[in-house]
Amino acid sequence: MLALARMLALVGALLLATAAVLWVVARLGVPTLPGNIVVRRGSFTLWAPVGLWVVVSLVLTLVLNVVLRLLRLR
Repeated sequence: MLALARMLALVGALLLATAAVLWVVARLGVPTLPGNIVVRRGSFTLWAPVGLWVVVSLVLTLVLNVVLRLLRLR
């Protein structure tokens, strides 16, 4: 039960940190990342945030590697 509580606390801390980073980025006025694809044709708009996908993938890879290494040490 203690391990579950620690895991939930870690996930909560990561979500809080992510929200803080997104809030700061929004306040700085950074609307999009480079690499995003926007196609507008009449009333149709396609927005594919490829730059965001790459950043999220890298961050999740790093976080999961750190968490798994910490869990393996115990």
